[in-house]
Amino acid sequence: MKSREPSPVVAKKGGTRHRSDISTTDPSTSGEQTSPPTSFHQHVATKEEKNVVRAKVLVTLILLMAVCVVATFTYLLVASQDRSNFESQFTGYASEVVTVSNEKTSQLFNALDAFSVSISSQAARELGLRNSRWPFYRIPDWSVRIQRLAQLTGVHDPSLTFHPIVQQDERKEWEDFANDAYPILYQDAVEREGDKNGTTAKEFIDKTIPFIYELDRENFAFVPASETGELLPAFQQYPLKFFPLLPVMPMSINVLSYEETSKLFRITRAVKGPTIHSFSIPVDLDKTKASGSQIMQPVYDRADTADENRKMVGVVLIQLNWLDYFKNLFLEEESDDGVIVVLKTICPSNLDSGLNVTEQTTVAPDSVVTYQIDGSTAIILGEEDLHDPKYDSLEVTETFIDLGIDHSKVPEGLCVPTLTLHIYPSETLEKKFETWNRAIYTSVVVVIFSFTVVVFLLYDFVVRRLQRKVMDRINKQDVIVANVFPSAIRDRLYEAQRNALQQNQMVGETEKRAGFDSEEGTLGAAPLADLFPNTSVVFADIAGFTAWSSAREPQQVFTLLENIYGGLDTIANQMAIFKVETVGDCYVAAAGLPEPMYNHAVVACKFAREALKKMKEISPLMEVTLGPNTAALDLRIGIHSGQVTAGVLRGERSRFQLFGDTMNTASRMESTGERDRIQVTQATADLLKEAGYEKWLIPRSNRTFVKGKGEMQTYWVRKMKVVVARGSNLKSEMSTVDETIDTDGEESAGESSGEYGLGSEGI
Repeated sequence: MKSREPSPVVAKKGGTRHRSDISTTDPSTSGEQTSPPTSFHQHVATKEEKNVVRAKVLVTLILLMAVCVVATFTYLLVASQDRSNFESQFTGYASEVVTVSNEKTSQLFNALDAFSVSISSQAARELGLRNSRWPFYRIPDWSVRIQRLAQLTGVHDPSLTFHPIVQQDERKEWEDFANDAYPILYQDAVEREGDKNGTTAKEFIDKTIPFIYELDRENFAFVPASETGELLPAFQQYPLKFFPLLPVMPMSINVLSYEETSKLFRITRAVKGPTIHSFSIPVDLDKTKASGSQIMQPVYDRADTADENRKMVGVVLIQLNWLDYFKNLFLEEESDDGVIVVLKTICPSNLDSGLNVTEQTTVAPDSVVTYQIDGSTAIILGEEDLHDPKYDSLEVTETFIDLGIDHSKVPEGLCVPTLTLHIYPSETLEKKFETWNRAIYTSVVVVIFSFTVVVFLLYDFVVRRLQRKVMDRINKQDVIVANVFPSAIRDRLYEAQRNALQQNQMVGETEKRAGFDSEEGTLGAAPLADLFPNTSVVFADIAGFTAWSSAREPQQVFTLLENIYGGLDTIANQMAIFKVETVGDCYVAAAGLPEPMYNHAVVACKFAREALKKMKEISPLMEVTLGPNTAALDLRIGIHSGQVTAGVLRGERSRFQLFGDTMNTASRMESTGERDRIQVTQATADLLKEAGYEKWLIPRSNRTFVKGKGEMQTYWVRKMKVVVARGSNLKSEMSTVDETIDTDGEESAGESSGEYGLGSEGI
């Protein structure tokens, strides 16, 4: 039959019509001048061309805006990543500064305390043998002791001086004792320490004043010390050195003549412990050295720290140069990555006498020093807070030195400062992360985006949209199949499908359903089924779910199930556990299939323990959004080991299923168990014992009646509890499980999902 050729049509506003509908009136018979037919097409073409131009302009503007938006987004994204890297690097540096500083500070004070105790112990023994007393004692091996102390504390070039307490009636006798001891001390120091300037012991002796003296600052002369009150002369020094700008040894100078040292001595005696004076010496102007703090460690006549009646007989003064202290804090030997450290104190060095310490809370200008640490080097920036305020949000504050002194024991008008570290990044560190990546990536994005859009806008859009539809459909189907079937079964299904299609094409049975014989009503291909002799099946039921869900909205119910099952899925994937399916609030999984697993019972029990732990983590968190009693939900888990038959039951909504007595027994273990517990059969327990995990098992005190099985001996599996050990990672241990069954709990053991499946053989 010949088809009729359609009548030609032309465009018309309001619809279409046949070409014969257009008026063909002769112009000679009409009073109006009619345009030629071509003028109409030209008008339409011009109009459409204008529309196209407008569309192109609009598209061009949109593309330009898109390029600007994408370029800006890329630039900001890369800049944000650079900023994130910078902040992460600074956080690591700050953490390293805090950790190492605290360790060095702790080591310093512990070593000073041990140093003081060792002096007291040895002095008590030697003075007793010589029938002598303090202050007539010379600490032996002084240089060796200080060098060992430096090694323990990590302080480079320490400056220490021992000062015995001398009473006025002991003054003359002690001066004679000291003058006799100085030659021995100098000779020993020269031999052990050496002298960079080549000074001999005799030259040191010649520059030593043979009496206890003080410095007359007005006349710049040395005069005998005051004849009233206690004296605290310098006796043993490390390293040996002259006074700055004066060729005189500081031995025998009474340091109590210095106001700040006198205050420090009064505090030390009052609190009976070490004290510190912050920033006692001005900072050098060349910015290569910075004097820091003076620490006074008391020395007693007896080493017993618990003896309240022991007497302070001297002090050890150590001068700390914070600039040297902050060197070598980083593991990197050299680096241009700078961090700014501001060292502050709440107790200024120029605290006026008579001012109550509790009233002094403002940090004075001279109690702040700023350092910059670059790798293994450090420099002083000044005696004020010189960090860049734009980094205030990144400030890391840590208490540096806090002696924990009872301030009520401190004499009025004095205080013991607390030093704090305030760490900030430097501009140098930030610039290191201001890379060219943002410009490079932005340029690349602009070029690629513009080129792709201009060239392939129409054609590529259509093609890619079609391709995306096809691929999305394929991917969705593949995801669905992957979620329903194991990978091995999925591949076999694909292979069977291909073989069936090839066979149908060969015999021409295109009208038949693939794989079915419509006349016989039977399957045309062999079923996909296997016997797995060694498996462990896990049933996990949410105890209390029925009552809980009856009072919740559907969205809340599914929110809970998705979170719990999602957590169990994650654990199952990590342990190579195969998730069979979920039936209501029951989660079914198996170990040992589809891939055999020799330790399937152990893995199944580990999975169950992790599942209990995960439930304990999730349910309290969900209680905030899902309401009360959510945290009271627990899992009740049952496990049985044995053989199962598994395969694909074809037909509508086919899926991978498990059958056999093992499934039913595992379900019974769950239904007869208890909430927040794992119950296993004798078969599973035997496998655990063979694998060396007998300690996991606790025999159930009473035999369990199992429907269809009778009474069975079952076991509880110990749960995990997390123990945090100092200096180590989280460790999992087994918690003790009470053997007594609690029958008075919220939910009885009978509440469960019941038998698994509809038939007597499971699903």
